[in-house]
Amino acid sequence: MELSSSLLLVLVLSVLMLIRWKRKESGLSLPPGPLALPLIGNLLTLEKSAPFKSFMKWSKTYGPVMTVHIGTQRMVVLVGYETVKEALVEQAEDFASRAPIPFTNRVLRGYGLIISNGERWRQLRRFTLTTLRDFGMGRKRMEQWIQEESRYLVKSFEETKSKPVDPLLFMSRAVSNVICSLVFGQRFDYEDKNFLQLLQIISNLMRFASSPWGQLYNIFPKVMELLPGRHHTMFGEIDDLKSSIMTIIKEHEKNLDSSDPKDFIDCFLIRLNQEKHNPDTEFHKENMFATSLNLFTAGTETTSTTLRYALMLLIKHPHIQEQMQKEIDRVIGQNRIPTMEDRKSLPFTDAVIHEVQRCLDIAPLNVPHYALKDITFRGYKIPKDTVIIPMLHSVLRDEGHWETPWTFNPEHFLDSNGNFKKNPAFMPFSAGKRVCVGESLARMEIFLFIVSLLQKFSFSSPNGPDSIDPSPELSSFGNMPRHYELIASPR
Repeated sequence: MELSSSLLLVLVLSVLMLIRWKRKESGLSLPPGPLALPLIGNLLTLEKSAPFKSFMKWSKTYGPVMTVHIGTQRMVVLVGYETVKEALVEQAEDFASRAPIPFTNRVLRGYGLIISNGERWRQLRRFTLTTLRDFGMGRKRMEQWIQEESRYLVKSFEETKSKPVDPLLFMSRAVSNVICSLVFGQRFDYEDKNFLQLLQIISNLMRFASSPWGQLYNIFPKVMELLPGRHHTMFGEIDDLKSSIMTIIKEHEKNLDSSDPKDFIDCFLIRLNQEKHNPDTEFHKENMFATSLNLFTAGTETTSTTLRYALMLLIKHPHIQEQMQKEIDRVIGQNRIPTMEDRKSLPFTDAVIHEVQRCLDIAPLNVPHYALKDITFRGYKIPKDTVIIPMLHSVLRDEGHWETPWTFNPEHFLDSNGNFKKNPAFMPFSAGKRVCVGESLARMEIFLFIVSLLQKFSFSSPNGPDSIDPSPELSSFGNMPRHYELIASPR
């Protein structure tokens, strides 16, 4: 038995020495990192429920640019504001590509905006940004849509009659209706069963992607396909989601008026018809469906999760909630509809909203990037086909840029005179060429929904503020807040 263990140890060490020798012989100078085992890499020492914690710990030993192996996949992890900014902004072209994430590829097959690269990504991003802006993203028209939806949201909380409720569905319905208006040209009734089913699937999808089981699929996809488990259930639910979106697209095809496009799908159909004789076009049904799915899921889940987390923190810190309400009452009152113009007169409220996003840290690992060619960065060579992790968690918790990075502190965004101040390390939407296309929409939604709610209600927990646990339930692909109940008391 002892001899067998010794032989195994010698074999492992020999393989590792061979790998290091080949790296040296090939001229590659990879960033340093923890010792990796064949086939499984650093999985044995990785904190499965929160991988970013392991990356942060390892960076203290190996520096802000390090190599990690997850299974057989080589990754280069970038840690800290300066490092991430240098990569995504100063070397933007080198770091603009997306990694082929197995779970996402299984669903989208390389189509759509989020995971595509090259000419497909460039054309789809340009078209998507232009179309969303034409329909008012970041402008007055979109502001009016959100204001109208906020009335439905306020009414839905009024109907609770101050009884304890889980805010998840309230926030999801409101936020999703905004993106549905943009993409599908319609909003849904809050009790629409099909709408509620789609929202449940999106919630399940994000939770699965952030669970250890979801990460296991991304590490060993071929093996996982052969095994039973939650991933097969999830793929079945995604097929239902796809079917619903395809039904909406078919309705748009039947009713299309090329002279009067009403939403994103109409605009895509018009462009598709214009380029139907171009064999190299990226405007075809696969990209139309995948991009619509990208916008619908991302536009629903991330913003609604941020709003749910915001109310959680305001319940946890009632004095901050009260201070926001006093500022809102002084500037707007309790009856006038909030506008984006009000934000500059609400510095404390604006600071709290920014601090909520910083503390939520919704995408701690960022959406993985990829080296489509050999990249030279800070004296290291990042070889082609390396997954790159520009850690947003390390930026939003960078001790060189935040006075108290581990605590909820709106003072991070206020100067000595109580005026709002920007912080360059505020990067929840990422940066560079892959910055979130819906950033301006998300900022508008978060501000208008939060202010509208605090105008009308005070929020509390049935068991008091000490019962609220703001630590995430899941922390992998995304930070998923715990479920909780709140009471919305009319003011």
